[in-house]
Amino acid sequence: MSNKEGSGGFRKRKHDNFPHNQRREGKDVNSSSPVMLAFKSFQQELDARHDKYERLVKLSRDITVESKRTIFLLHRITSAPDMEEILTESEIKLDGVRQKILQVAQELSGEDMHQFHRAITTGLQEYVEAVSFQHFIKTRSLISMDEINKQLIFTAEDNGKENTTSSSDAQDNKQCGTWRLKITPVDYLLGVADLTGELMRMCINSVGNGDIDTPFEVSQFLRHVYDGFSFIGNTGPYEVSKKLYTLKQSLAKVENACYALKVRGSEIPKHMLADVFSVKTEMIDQEEGIS
Repeated sequence: MSNKEGSGGFRKRKHDNFPHNQRREGKDVNSSSPVMLAFKSFQQELDARHDKYERLVKLSRDITVESKRTIFLLHRITSAPDMEEILTESEIKLDGVRQKILQVAQELSGEDMHQFHRAITTGLQEYVEAVSFQHFIKTRSLISMDEINKQLIFTAEDNGKENTTSSSDAQDNKQCGTWRLKITPVDYLLGVADLTGELMRMCINSVGNGDIDTPFEVSQFLRHVYDGFSFIGNTGPYEVSKKLYTLKQSLAKVENACYALKVRGSEIPKHMLADVFSVKTEMIDQEEGIS
């Protein structure tokens, strides 16, 4: 056994060879030195940045939850007798979501958004999905990224009671008067990709309620979206290409429903169509899982 190893076979550290009282004692650190002052300022800056990141993560979770609730509300439109009432209620919920996005914009005022983008991307994607879903129900078309960004320009009048920024930030915000948050192209594309799954569910639900026109409208719309994503292919971000497979699945399920309506629609009673489609979609999922 080497002299550098102890009785237990562990390698000794260099300072273990010195007696305890002969070890070098650390010199007293001058807290007023320029180096210490510089590192203290670095510590404060990093702590403030980490605190802001955590606040943005919490706001993103709130945006995600409220956007999902809006989507669940809009799914009731296939069975509700009054469509306008649900659209009005969904608009109120989206206004509440925009108040949360206003707080995000205030937090990012004077900051580089891309440094905090990872903290808010999930909430922004969910918001894009909810807004585009509502827009499709109203107009049967896809909302553009510019239209979404126009809704995210806030003035001092939009500053609601839910604002939780500090007093110093609030004074700075009063001076600038407006806040803006831009949806990035990646967030927009990922939100639209998630929209296709909600449209597929709306298609199946509408057939169960006797609505025969909606599946064909949704199918035509999804084909256009799929063609657009196909042009991007593998040249875009990894997340976008990953969503392409899910989009293709949703399109296949909607086209299968349209095929059944066109070929066997007269044979199957309307109240049984939803059950037939649900069985077929399960069979498609099983075949894809095996392959």
